[in-house]
Amino acid sequence: PQLLRVMPEQVGLGDAPRRALVGLPAAEGSKLRFGFVMPVGDAREVMEAAAEAEKHGWDGFLVWEPLWGVDAWISMTAAALATSSIKVGTLLSPLSRMRPWQVAAKSATLDHLSGGRLILSVGLGAVDTGFESFGEVTDVRRRAELLDESLDIVTGLWRGQPFTYAGKHYRIGESTFPHKPPVPVNDARVPIWVVGLWPNRRSMARAVKYQGIIPSVRNERGEPGRLKPADVHAIREFVGAGVDIVVEGEGEASHSVGEWQDAGATWYIESLWQEQFADDIQERVHARLRNGPPA
Repeated sequence: PQLLRVMPEQVGLGDAPRRALVGLPAAEGSKLRFGFVMPVGDAREVMEAAAEAEKHGWDGFLVWEPLWGVDAWISMTAAALATSSIKVGTLLSPLSRMRPWQVAAKSATLDHLSGGRLILSVGLGAVDTGFESFGEVTDVRRRAELLDESLDIVTGLWRGQPFTYAGKHYRIGESTFPHKPPVPVNDARVPIWVVGLWPNRRSMARAVKYQGIIPSVRNERGEPGRLKPADVHAIREFVGAGVDIVVEGEGEASHSVGEWQDAGATWYIESLWQEQFADDIQERVHARLRNGPPA
């Protein structure tokens, strides 16, 4: 892996020049916000849980996007229609197996419907969720290339027409469709959170182009590791201000939310992944949401 061994200004990723270059708005302050990711449920259960989350003070409600299962976009639409202020979104959408123009259309449509409340989080996706069985790309390098090109296309189409693209995997002739979806509400963009492997140079260079980073780490053997506040602090030092850093906790987290905030995180997402196969999972979801965000 290509590890970061230098300071941001040495690789051209200093905060002020980078933010000005890509024209992104600052993150919404440094106050830690709280989201909940639905571990399992059909669209109606998602809708009911999102309404519960909004009622009890959560800032965001997210769903994961399976290769085969309950459709995340229909579920998010149900959640958006059942709420008025809470953010809705995915955690996450594996763009390497998706048609980017369809993602651009669906996200712009849902963002407009929700009044600008959509968040799109993206990554390479987990190949053990059925990629090989369904004939999806499993090679990590190719998936990374597809992710990069997909992000180019999604954000390019959001900006309007005519649009053309020539990449290694995708080529789009000039698009001038008369019945295009409405542009996203906030400056023709939906906030994008990108998984960033710290301290991998290529992965972090991708993530800092957008509005948020979902950090991941690996141990010395290259295996998935446990993110620590010290890692978040190092990432915040690297990216500077103006970008969300999103951490995830499950049940009794090993670190307090205060530690995450002090380290520089701006979103804390809670999940019940270990309980998703429980017979009473929906009762557990609603009980957790009624308790409100962690103190």
